[in-house]
Amino acid sequence: MIYPATETYIQRAAQAIKQGNVVAFPTETVYGLGANALNAEAVAKIFEIKQRPYFDPLIVHVDSRDMVQEVVATLPDIALRCMEAFWPGPLTLVLPKSTIIPEIVTAGLDTVAVRMPQHQVAQKLIQASGVPIAAPSANPFGYLSPTTANHVASQLGDKVEIILDGGQCPVGVESTIIKIEKDSITLLRHGGIPVEDIEAVAGKISVIRHTQVEAPGQLPYHYAPKTKIVLINDISKIPDDSSCGAILYQKRDLSFKNIHVMYLSDNGDLRQAAANLFTCLHALDAMRLSVIYAEAIPEVGLGQAIMDRLNKAQARHS
Repeated sequence: MIYPATETYIQRAAQAIKQGNVVAFPTETVYGLGANALNAEAVAKIFEIKQRPYFDPLIVHVDSRDMVQEVVATLPDIALRCMEAFWPGPLTLVLPKSTIIPEIVTAGLDTVAVRMPQHQVAQKLIQASGVPIAAPSANPFGYLSPTTANHVASQLGDKVEIILDGGQCPVGVESTIIKIEKDSITLLRHGGIPVEDIEAVAGKISVIRHTQVEAPGQLPYHYAPKTKIVLINDISKIPDDSSCGAILYQKRDLSFKNIHVMYLSDNGDLRQAAANLFTCLHALDAMRLSVIYAEAIPEVGLGQAIMDRLNKAQARHS
């Protein structure tokens, strides 16, 4: 089930994609569950494996500018600037879709979410497959995103025949998603590229609460472990109880003796915190605790993406 991401197994996974099957593979953000984005029946298998609602669109992964132009109808100047600055990388652009993209990929919308992953295994898989790959995170819908091959195997079991093991995902949270319409940009999801960085390249970004789901991760509850999550600002109020767990922003001297504590970073580094978020949640969730307390962190840069995931995880159990 889990195979090393060598050339041999990448080619085997690419062949599975060509045959209309689904494979799991690493990206720099999280592990994806991929199928040929141009094959509606293959994409339907993703929804079945994840038990994902069909109104939730998927991201299409590409390996080149030529492939982008196949899947989108237009490329505004703002999109080109963002591609130049942040691709390959954890930024997804929502643009008018071309006619070759099946409706199931976009949930019937006239736009498509597209990105070029930075991870070499993902790039090689797309190149070897010769088609754009539609891929949400490789986990049951609404639960914790996987950042290792073992996370995929433990959550999806034998539902996926090929899981390419490319190690731990270096970014650790999903891509930032922006919608581009002519000269305007709207944030649809916080993620691996801070909003401030995008604005420095492309101009002001609007943040609007949408009633329609236009991109992955927009539902009010998502990214949740089975264990209840409670966000907390004052860690002194966390009970020192062996039935509880805690995820804290950075290492420090604490008086806790019984509670299970994990740290997102050594010294408050937001990149390190984002990379470790899902790993910590997976580890504590596996302990079958009564509750996991999560320390709130500053909502700047990647902190916005981390807090977005924690807020949505908490909402599932509210």
